[in-house]
This record gives sequence, C-alpha cells and structure tokens, in this order.
Amino acid sequence: MSTPLAVYIHVPFCRSRCNYCSFVSFSGRQSDIPNYVAAVAHEIALRAVTDAAITTIYFGGGTPSLLPAGCIGQLLHVLRNHYQITDDAEITMEANPGTIDLAYLTELRRLGVNRLSLGVQSLDAGELKLLGRVHTANEARAAITQTKQAGFDNISLDFIYGLPERPVKLWEKMLSDMQELGMQHLSLYGLTIEDGTTLQKRIKSGELSAVDNDSAATEYELASEMLPSAGLSQYEISNWALPGYESRHNNSYWRRTQYIGLGVAAHSFLGSQRIANTASLDKYLSHLSQTQLPPQTIENIDHATALAESIILGLRLNQGVSVDDIQAQFGIDLYERFASPIEECSSYGLLERHGNALRLTQRGRLLSNEVFWRFLP
Repeated sequence: MSTPLAVYIHVPFCRSRCNYCSFVSFSGRQSDIPNYVAAVAHEIALRAVTDAAITTIYFGGGTPSLLPAGCIGQLLHVLRNHYQITDDAEITMEANPGTIDLAYLTELRRLGVNRLSLGVQSLDAGELKLLGRVHTANEARAAITQTKQAGFDNISLDFIYGLPERPVKLWEKMLSDMQELGMQHLSLYGLTIEDGTTLQKRIKSGELSAVDNDSAATEYELASEMLPSAGLSQYEISNWALPGYESRHNNSYWRRTQYIGLGVAAHSFLGSQRIANTASLDKYLSHLSQTQLPPQTIENIDHATALAESIILGLRLNQGVSVDDIQAQFGIDLYERFASPIEECSSYGLLERHGNALRLTQRGRLLSNEVFWRFLP
C-alpha cells in the first residue's frame, strides 16, 4: 500500500517585497524563472519516493502566479512521471491579485490546478499601501470574479488582522465583505512584526504605532462571531471553511503526516527527519544545474520532540488532540504525562476536555503560545 504524501513547491519570486514579509523570496530575479523551473524538475526526479502516492500538491511563495502557466504544467507533468498522484488530489496554487487574468486562470484550471489561494490581505486602499501590496482592492475583487469564471469552485482568501491604527469598524465592514464574496475558505493571520522588515523599521522610528494586542484580539473574536453566519466554520486557529473545503494540504502539516518540500528553502518531513533546502537561490540553481541535490540541513526528531509536536499541532485544530491517538503513537496517557501544564492551562480557561480530546478554548486560541511552550521538552 502506497504511503500518502503531500508535496510543497516553493516559488521564491516576487515583483517587490511586502513591508511585513520575512519569507525567503527575491524581487528583481524573474529572469531566473526558467532555470529555477528546470532546477525544481531535477529535484523532483532526484528525490522521488517510489512507494508514495501524492494526495496534495501546493505551490507556495513568494508569488507562484509569476510563473507562466506552462511552467506550472511542466512541473505537474514531471511529478506525474515520477509519482503516483491520486485521482482526487488537491492541487493548490497561491496567487496574488494583479498578477493573474481570466486566460491565465482558465489555463491553470485546464492543467489540473483545482484550488486557488488568493493573497488579498485587505480590501482597504490605505492598508494595502501600508502593507506594500502591489494590487488594489478593485483588482482583488476582479481577481475573485475571474477565478470563479475560470471554473474554480474551491477558493481561499488570505487576510491580515491586527494592523496598526485600524478602526474596528473597518475590520467589521471587511468581514461583511468577505462573507458577501462567497468564498469556500478564509485564512486570517495576525500581523507579526518581523526583524528587518519595513514595518518594523517604521514602528521603531516612531513613524507608525506598534501592533495593539488588545485590538488584534478584538478583531479575531469578531471574526469568530461573524463568519459562521456565512456557513464558514473555524477548524484551525487561523482557518475557516465551508464543510468539506478544509485545506487538505495544511491538514497534513497539522497531523504530522509525511510531506516533501521542493525548491529553495523548502522543508520536508520524512520518517523521523526534517530536511531543509538551502535558502540561497544561487546555491540551489548551481547544484541542480549539475543534477546534484541542493545543500540541506537535516534534523533528526527524537521521541520527546515528536510527542511535543503532535500535541502542539493537534491543539491548533478546533477538534483538539486525541488522547487515543497519543496513546497509540507514543504509548503514554496524555493526562498523566502532562498533568501539571494541563491543570494550569485549564485553570486559566485556556484548555478544556471535549469527549476524548484535549482542545484550546476560544480564549486559548487567542493565547495559544502560552499553552504550547508548556508541552515542549
């Protein structure tokens, strides 16, 4: 029987770097795209796992929609040549409004991409400028319309909450707009200020207010209150979906199933190892041009770390972590092994028992890191 496998392909090219971004991405290097696609094709062949069946494929970035549709088709073709891909495989591609049109989207759909994740982030012109996004709110709405016209019926939108100086009424209006857009999936991410980003520099200089944690919490709670009226149920800390439209690819991460990452800075989880490709685009291209694997770092995951990861990732899901699953995988009683942190977090209203699962409360989702670190070895 084939082992289920998720595949992530990192596309590290952007027109320009967003003001909040700390991901591995490169602006001004789009001329490297043909060589990069050829390099990823070589990596697919070199790292093929013959006894695996691919159940999900995810093109992430960066801005994958900067790749011509033919390049996406080329990589899917190479994957099909080296792997078994299940008939119902979820194939997701991230795309930015302003980089796509109807013809491009129609071709993606023909090639087999069946899920789109659009990086909208905001529907307010001032906020888009603050974030350094290259699209307008009108372009975002047009992209959503075109995505539907191209035949996509599994569409996810990304938004950011907790922006400095955002009036809560603006966020409330945006949540209403999200519901009216009729999407199957929403991902809402709290703004984090990363070192070296433009936003961090502006906040440090006093030009911009710092993120207000109380305001961010209010926005998160408002989303939790409003989105169910559109049929969108929260299934993970940052994700809401119509029934049956939960992200199968991301679920593979949260459930610690096997996945392989292809491309510069991509990560894999195979067996008991976590493997990270080099973050240097030049090194990646150089090695694979010689049909050699790129430089990698390998972390061997011990029993204690695997247990902690299983608990923490499971707690991200609304259904929580199954006591039976922990018993089956690790041979321990979750409530006995972690009696003290569970009791402490429960007394603070952050954790609760639900049937045979331990899960975060609504308050716990707001303060999840206060829970997670207590389970680390």
